[in-house]
Amino acid sequence: MAVEIKVPTLGESIVEATVGAWHKHEGDPVTAGEVLVELETDKVTVEVTASGSGILSRILKPDGATVTIGELLGVIAEKVEEPAMPLHDGAGARVTATPVARRLAETHGVDIAAIPGSGPGGRVTKDDVIRHGAGSPAPLPTEAVPAVTPHTPALTPATQPAPVPDDGRREERIRMTRRRQTIAARLVEAQRTAAMLTTFNEIDMSAVIDLRKRHRESFRERHGVGLGFMSFFTKAVIGALKAFPLLNAEIRGDEIIVKHYYDIGIAVSTDEGLVVPVLRNADRLSFAEIERSIEELAHRARESKLTIADLQGGTFTITNGGIFGSLMSTPILNAPQVGILGMHKIQERPVALNGQVVIRPMMYVALSYDHRIIDGREAVSFLVRVKELVEDPERLLLEG
Repeated sequence: MAVEIKVPTLGESIVEATVGAWHKHEGDPVTAGEVLVELETDKVTVEVTASGSGILSRILKPDGATVTIGELLGVIAEKVEEPAMPLHDGAGARVTATPVARRLAETHGVDIAAIPGSGPGGRVTKDDVIRHGAGSPAPLPTEAVPAVTPHTPALTPATQPAPVPDDGRREERIRMTRRRQTIAARLVEAQRTAAMLTTFNEIDMSAVIDLRKRHRESFRERHGVGLGFMSFFTKAVIGALKAFPLLNAEIRGDEIIVKHYYDIGIAVSTDEGLVVPVLRNADRLSFAEIERSIEELAHRARESKLTIADLQGGTFTITNGGIFGSLMSTPILNAPQVGILGMHKIQERPVALNGQVVIRPMMYVALSYDHRIIDGREAVSFLVRVKELVEDPERLLLEG
């Protein structure tokens, strides 16, 4: 009995996806539970597994196709022996081949009995036929050649187009993933709809660096995770949000929705673009819990294993361009949020301190905000509060 491969439910508000990559070809054997194809949504990558064993007889939606929930992707046929066509080689031994491989061989006049099989049990696959055909007296065509008709005069050597010189000016066409398309659309929409401004400040990281050096080993031994900078900034942001609650709000129509909970989005860079998993109730988390949660979410993001729930919501976002060497940037709002903090590279710079020039590890920080509900005074004061808390990290235990 044939088993249908259908697009599963993808999550709340997601109705379509893009076929990312098939892990199997037509004619390949499959086992129940084996991953067959990946579907890309604007938020996560979903793996579709086989609900039964057999042979992947048909692929109905190729890579790059747009599909909707419940749509048929392919069909798994029951794996059976085919006594009606017992092929044998010259020595009388039986030759097994996939249906696709057999049809391909028949179409192009290739002797399938002469092809060594690379599949399970020596089974001849479609790729085996293609490889064999490419080296045979009648190679399999790799692309269609237009037929010469009375209305299409044949090209002679004199009329052949001149070859294009290879001067190194090569171009490559890459299909945008659904996630990248969505990221692009949302960034443009955020800039179009919000009155976005950015204010800057700088933070002396000496105290945090010293605290981390003193407690790094004991912290890891006790909690099983490193003590990074992100937990300090998360705590500092929460302390500043409590003092300036409009930064933890959003606009709905003609109303301002102020949120008295703190779900902090942490931007994570992946091969497919930036994603922002959310730390729920971050104000209730310890330093160790924050570091552990960020480490886990970042790992899952880079393995494309985040769920829809991991990415939904969020009241404020932190992004760290410093890990790539950025000294200063203007982060774009993660709509419908009205504030985002940008961290940057720590760099030793000369600064004036108590009338003297000293060298300090400094970080520029940026706050982009929606000027529709946040005035400059609040934005600047918010960033100053973050600076004060990070420069005096012991205060984070009380105010964070």
